[in-house]
Formats: sequence, structure tokens, C-alpha cells
Amino acid sequence: MPKWLERVALGVGWCALAMGAVGVVLHFGAWQWRPLALLASGASYLMVGAIVGLVFFLIARGWRSAGVAGVLVGVVLWTLAPAFVPEGRAASGPEVGVMQSNLLFGQADVGAVLQAVRDNRIDVLTVNELTDAAVDRLAAADIGAVLPYSYLQPTADGGGGTGIYSRYPLRDTKKYDGFILNQVSATMDHPERGPIAVFAFHPIPPPFNFADWLVEMRRIREILDAQQGPAIVGADFNATRDHAAYRDLLRGRFAAAADQVGAGLLPTFPNDRRWGPIIGIDHVLLADATAQEVRTLSVPGSDHRALIARVRLN
Repeated sequence: MPKWLERVALGVGWCALAMGAVGVVLHFGAWQWRPLALLASGASYLMVGAIVGLVFFLIARGWRSAGVAGVLVGVVLWTLAPAFVPEGRAASGPEVGVMQSNLLFGQADVGAVLQAVRDNRIDVLTVNELTDAAVDRLAAADIGAVLPYSYLQPTADGGGGTGIYSRYPLRDTKKYDGFILNQVSATMDHPERGPIAVFAFHPIPPPFNFADWLVEMRRIREILDAQQGPAIVGADFNATRDHAAYRDLLRGRFAAAADQVGAGLLPTFPNDRRWGPIIGIDHVLLADATAQEVRTLSVPGSDHRALIARVRLN
């Protein structure tokens, strides 16, 4: 290789390596400043720069540079691999179909949502940005024939409404105080497993109110930490796995369904752009349960892809 080409390859390699290092720092930082927290949404993509840098160093035969890059690549693989490697846990309890969907101010095609519920044998549906009009359209589409039980806290308009639809009876319903948008939970009485807590969360988006998003994510962690027994969470957390505030939710009993099956980054937003979705901010979390399959589904009229999980209760 000509000397000048080696220098170009080394230069490109160091630029890519720097990008990877920035991604690692963004991932591990518990940022209290909104611009850095927003940049952290795509930290996993930046981390790939470390691998690109290593390739260029090897091409240029820059062995010392490659050694530095190799260390960072090890950190990147240690950070990203859990999202792509199934945990291999087994559960033999009853199966539950879970769906999480953000309805974009109630404008999503409720017929498509209901069809997905039927096609995927969904037992629990959690919805965000639920409006009174969307509730009426779902009722008119006869969602009650499939999911006859519900606890709904819709709003007249906007994105504050949240709800739970269920195949099985719901009790002990609760709307949590201290949040800007509605956060709800209920106990579902499963005929084989008994009581299962179901949560539907939607903290305020950090671009709108970053300080309140931090407070609300901490409050959600407190709610989940206090939960005993099996539980299912469907949520638009407005956070990716690169946000420390989201990972804090997984430090106790709860696990991400996507991580359990090694589904990867599973982007869900924005789904109304040609270049999207690129980040995964919709999540299903489980306690005393194991996901067998997790995938996304496009819902016409929504800017989020829905999440569908097949879950076995432990």
C-alpha cells in the first residue's frame, strides 16, 4: 500500500475510533444535561466506529493503533453483545401475548391495532397517547370481543392518555400521581397463574421537559422496585438502552423482554419517516416471566412501531 494511502487509512481509523469512544462515554454517563442525554439515544451506533477504526488500522498495518482500537472494541462488544445474545432462560408456565403501542395522539389506525391483537393472540395490550376518540373507535371496532377488560385513562386530545386492555379480569386499578402524562397499573387475574401486575408507563419526552423526565424515570423505578410477584410492563419510556435512567429500571427484578431473546436494538421510533425507525424507546419489561419472542410491527398512522412479545410466566 502506498505511504499516503496508509496515512489516509490511519486518519480515517482514528476519526472512527474517536466516534466509538464518544459512543461509549455517552452510553455509560448518567447525563443531567439535556443535549448529552439526547445524543446518548444513538450511542450504540456511534460505538460501531470503534470496529470501523480497527479495520482501517489493520488495513494500514498500524499495529499500535490497532492495539488501542482492540481494547475499545472489547468494551463495545461487552456493552452491546447482551442485546443480541439470548439469555437462554426457560419457563414452563402459561403463555401470555403482550402488545405495546403508542397511538400518536389517538390518530393511529385502531383497526390495524385490533387486527394485530387478533392475529397475534394478544392477552394484554398497553397503549399510550390514548384519546377519548381513540377509545370510542376501539369500542366501535369491537375490541371488547377480544379484550373485554380494560382500565383506561384517556385525554380529550394530546399525548397524555394511557390504558390497559386485557383478555382476563382486571382489579386494583391505579393511576399514579406526580406525573405529567397518565401512568397506570392494574392486577390481571390469569386463570392459570393468578394475579399478575400490569403497568402502562409513558414519562414526559425529554426534549420537551428534561428535568421532569429524569424525575419521572426515578419515580417509575421506585414503583417497580416496590412490586412483588409476576409483572408485565408496556411502555414508551422515551429512552433507549443507552440511557442510564432506563438501565436503572433493570437493576432489580425486571428484565427487558428484548434482551431476554437477544432481539438487538429493536428500533421503534420514528416510524413515520423514510429514514426511520432508528431508536428503540418502546419497551416490554418482565418480572417472574420469560420472553420467547419479541418483534416490532408497523401501525399505520402512528410514529411508533408497536412491540409484540410472547411471554411465558415463570
